[in-house]
Amino acid sequence: MLFSFHGLFDLFLDASGDVEHHIIEDIGIAIGDAINRAIGDGKGIRRYGTSYVPMDEVLARVVVDISGRSYLAFSQTLDEREMIPKPSPLAEGSFSFQDVKGFLKALVERGRINLHIDYKFGSDTHHLLEAIFKALGIALDQATQIDPRRKGIPSTKDTLDL
Repeated sequence: MLFSFHGLFDLFLDASGDVEHHIIEDIGIAIGDAINRAIGDGKGIRRYGTSYVPMDEVLARVVVDISGRSYLAFSQTLDEREMIPKPSPLAEGSFSFQDVKGFLKALVERGRINLHIDYKFGSDTHHLLEAIFKALGIALDQATQIDPRRKGIPSTKDTLDL
């Protein structure tokens, strides 16, 4: 996965099932649960992360707040039913932009993350998704890093809304 590589997260996935869009959503759930468990109470984390990633004609921006509250804001104008070929010649089939949004929705709900995604320029769906997932990894890496200056929870309320 692009976001685990660029976010420097160790990730191994082995998923199977009978309905592909359910598998994609279940992967989002599993990764969101793992992020939530890894963050715990959030003590010492930076909490916020932002990344801009260009991919040829596309420029994607991803902003993350590990707030304990889940929200997905996705600025997109692409056809959600558009079928996107899988990136590997070894992979079979395709998936839709709606499947990607389902993955992201499950990720933010289970990870208790506030996630904003938008893009400028271009309309190549493959390049857009590549830029988004790279930027997501980088922004999550920033947000989950320990800030040595912070001793407690990164909130004036002394709690993330868990």
